[in-house]
Amino acid sequence: MSQFVAALKPRVSVSADTDDQHLRTQKALFLESKFGEFKVRERNVPAVIAGHLLVRIESVALNPIDWKIQKFGIYVEEYPAILGVDTSGVVVEVGEGVSGFTAGDRVFFQTSWDHDKAGYQQYTLTDATLTAKIPSKFSFDETAAIPVALAAATAGLYLEAPNGAGLVTPFEESTRGKESGKPIVIYGAIQLAKLSGFSQIITTASLKNTEYLKSLGATHVLDRNLPAQELASEVSKITSAPINLIYDTVALPDTQKSAYSLLADGGALVLTLPPDAEIKPVEGKRIFQAIGIFVIPHARSLGEKLYSKLTALLEEGVLKPNHVEVLPNGLNGVVAGLERLQADQVSGAKLVAHPQETA
Repeated sequence: MSQFVAALKPRVSVSADTDDQHLRTQKALFLESKFGEFKVRERNVPAVIAGHLLVRIESVALNPIDWKIQKFGIYVEEYPAILGVDTSGVVVEVGEGVSGFTAGDRVFFQTSWDHDKAGYQQYTLTDATLTAKIPSKFSFDETAAIPVALAAATAGLYLEAPNGAGLVTPFEESTRGKESGKPIVIYGAIQLAKLSGFSQIITTASLKNTEYLKSLGATHVLDRNLPAQELASEVSKITSAPINLIYDTVALPDTQKSAYSLLADGGALVLTLPPDAEIKPVEGKRIFQAIGIFVIPHARSLGEKLYSKLTALLEEGVLKPNHVEVLPNGLNGVVAGLERLQADQVSGAKLVAHPQETA
């Protein structure tokens, strides 16, 4: 997990906050201390740096990791911190050495917990090679909900072991469908599984979201509340083929145990959180933890490859945005949204906030 923390950890940029040429201020949502409270206050807009874009954030999506950091004191080591890692907006300024972007471009990208590169604020910096333009038919809200989930799915399926399942990337037509004829059990990452050609894409969810998940590519949707034994029985009715790959983006103790019990000998379980301590390892059944952060050295080339194709994948319709729900009151509405996520009161949609609407 050290790479994960290093990639996202907050670093207060002295040059950005003290440069006399950049006295513009903005609103930002700070987590003031470990286990502390969130508070909106002002900080200076960062100065653009080489290889980066300065972006005015129009939409930022909420993720469960945000409330977990506050409640459990995990991952973040330096406070006050600015969280938020799913972002879209408008390019304000282009850094030295950047090509392909101009001021006014609509873009979306994954942010970090570096103060100058975080999402819960009105302006941020983004690495141009890990940024995509928004197709004209999509909104800021729709695209802000994409980066983190897509990064986790991409890393888990396409990075080489032990960081992922090592599948062939399906970002071009010539490499799509390589897994045809195979089943996969997947909690999240449905669209990429479809793009890779899996014939049976079996997922678990609240059954009220069945039609939506099937529209994304799931072939079978099972009740997420099924006990492990019943889940195994239902999967066996769908396919007699061995389940050699399971990708669990939920990665809670119950889903991990259930997934591991379904896995065939020689198969791989890919998780987005550390393996649960109660799982008893079985020889031949592998467990990998995928970290969907493209600034990590071993993942950067995959991230750059994805982002170079991402606009086209959306335009083609092979990737579709999540459903979203817009929160009121800008950054001031984030805390209530995180409370809803913690209480498991959000289903089938991603919560987003508009930083520019912060009073």
